[in-house]
Amino acid sequence: MRIGELSRRTETPPRLLRYYEEQGLIASDRCANGYRSYDEANVDRVVQIRGLLAAGLPVRIIRQILPCLKAPRDIHFDNPTPEMLTTLEQEYDRMTARIAALEHSRAAVAEYVAAVRRRELERSVRVN
Repeated sequence: MRIGELSRRTETPPRLLRYYEEQGLIASDRCANGYRSYDEANVDRVVQIRGLLAAGLPVRIIRQILPCLKAPRDIHFDNPTPEMLTTLEQEYDRMTARIAALEHSRAAVAEYVAAVRRRELERSVRVN
């Protein structure tokens, strides 16, 4: 399939698909006319890549774990190296810290919104 079809099927802009290819995350063949041609497996692969990026994993880590993905949520390393395990643990810790920071920010925003709502309510009670 050509890049336009892969883009439509994965809801991924062609520019990102070219970037994924440049980064070694997906591969294409070249037709005689120079157009890229992707095989069917790239549809699932792009969906996996998008999910991993959305989870906060950087491309350098995704590049390492993609060969180990059997299904979108199935990571299986036949022979995990200590370095790979350390890298994944570090990414897990980084994600955990990001989640904690987001939860802290969400709580602060909720407190601010509640305080503003209380002030609005007090003003409307005084006016009436």
